[in-house]
Amino acid sequence: MSPPVACDVLIVGGGHNGLTCACYLAAAGLKVRVLERRGVVGGAAVTEEFHPGFRNSTASYTVSLLNPQVIRDLHLAEHGLRIIERPISNFLPLPDGDYLKIGGSLAATQAEVARFSANDAARLPNYYAMLERVADVLRDLTLETPPNVGGGVGDFFAALKTARRFKKLDMAARRDVLDLFTKSAGDLLDAWFESAPLKAAFGFDAIVGNFASPYAPGTAYVLLHHVFGEVNGKRGVWGHAVGGMGSITEAMATEARARGVYIDTNAEVVNVCVDSRGAQGVQLKDGRVIEAKCVVANVNPKLLFLKLIDAPVLDAEFLQRIRAWKCASATFRMNVALRELPDFTALPGTTLAEHHQSGIIMAPSLAYMEQAYFDARSYGCSRAPVVEMLIPSTVDDSLAPPGQHVASLFCQHFSPELPDGLNWDDIREDAADHVIDTVTKHAPNFKNAVIARKILSPLDLERDFGLIGGDIFHGALTLDQLWTARPVLGHADYRAPVNRLYMCGAGTHPGGGVTGLPGRNAAREIIRDFKSGRLAEKNRDTNKVKSGGRKS
Repeated sequence: MSPPVACDVLIVGGGHNGLTCACYLAAAGLKVRVLERRGVVGGAAVTEEFHPGFRNSTASYTVSLLNPQVIRDLHLAEHGLRIIERPISNFLPLPDGDYLKIGGSLAATQAEVARFSANDAARLPNYYAMLERVADVLRDLTLETPPNVGGGVGDFFAALKTARRFKKLDMAARRDVLDLFTKSAGDLLDAWFESAPLKAAFGFDAIVGNFASPYAPGTAYVLLHHVFGEVNGKRGVWGHAVGGMGSITEAMATEARARGVYIDTNAEVVNVCVDSRGAQGVQLKDGRVIEAKCVVANVNPKLLFLKLIDAPVLDAEFLQRIRAWKCASATFRMNVALRELPDFTALPGTTLAEHHQSGIIMAPSLAYMEQAYFDARSYGCSRAPVVEMLIPSTVDDSLAPPGQHVASLFCQHFSPELPDGLNWDDIREDAADHVIDTVTKHAPNFKNAVIARKILSPLDLERDFGLIGGDIFHGALTLDQLWTARPVLGHADYRAPVNRLYMCGAGTHPGGGVTGLPGRNAAREIIRDFKSGRLAEKNRDTNKVKSGGRKS
């Protein structure tokens, strides 16, 4: 496909939200061009070979939050997307040789939990019902554009609409909403349960990609954020995309091209070109300037406003807010090739079993998670890190040679900023060894089973995927960075403080994870502006677009 002679929309960043946005815009009849810095589209949701014969999801690694409406609208299943549910949700091997399994069915989970606490087993149904009651309300909000504080009449009525949703809740549900938005996950779980392993199993979701103690205020919302999703119509379920996470973005790219979207790879944007009328196009690293009626950024807000736009264009107070935007998930990501399955002390054997197909969480208590956080704050790395391992080849044999496997290791906490002038390039191999040793404490054969490994330190995640500070969510999911305050109060409607410039990445509502919703929601606002005439007219100035003084 040849690039369009005249382009309505330029999208910077070919990750899943950029591709989603492109599909919806093209369906509305707009000419769309996507510019991706890397040689492959997909952003952090890609599948790559990291050792001969071994392929895996490079950064993102599991599916639940991908919105079913996006799946339907973009015909992802027709393009080959298939998601296999985990037989159980999680497996926690414990230091004393015991274990806890969560999922499969409520009855099965209750039976597992009852080994540790009969009271906790009895309370489980009410806990699940509480989460689902609140999640039901918030699911609807994820599909909508947040009202802008200080906006016009439309924003006022949108705020009223949201308020009416919460007014319909009974008092108990309103109290639950308050708890989940303001409390720590630790305090919430301590109020519900007494068993340390159960609290760890649930509390892990509160620190995924979140550089925080599970007792930090606001972490309860991060826990809730991870229960929004569904797989194959089943709520709260997680699964594996056959072919890895890249199969999602490959399907999106196929649909985008079918709708006439032109996708440029190896096209690094170094500047958003802005003049008195607003964004007029972009400048690439190779010096080319591409013009369009508007520009849509699928990148971290810090990357957009601090690196791709000249400072004089932006208000000083706004820039100060962006500089303070919290980005640091303390994530250390690693893929490993395995000659055999892990042989866990708690559940011995290398023959495939359901615990191998689950999320394997090596963090036995909230106290363990909290100490990992304190270690990272003090020393840069956790002395006893939190490790979640998934082995997708147990359900998808296309990822590894017969009889062998690939494993995803999602590890916390590893601070983006190291003490004593250290650089992540200096210690990444040592950190990887430490992670391998942590897993080997639970599965003694693991270290010797490793054939090869692909390491992504926080610095690697930033360099390779534009995840500033290694933040997988493009910004912390804290109360001051959610909904109408994401990314900055007054700009929650996907419109940047520069005319003709929009945002569609995870740094906008509803936040991180492979959801497709920021891209979908942003497209709706852009289409609205085209229909209103705000963007419909061609640029009257036919001279070369000014880049605001930035040189490549």
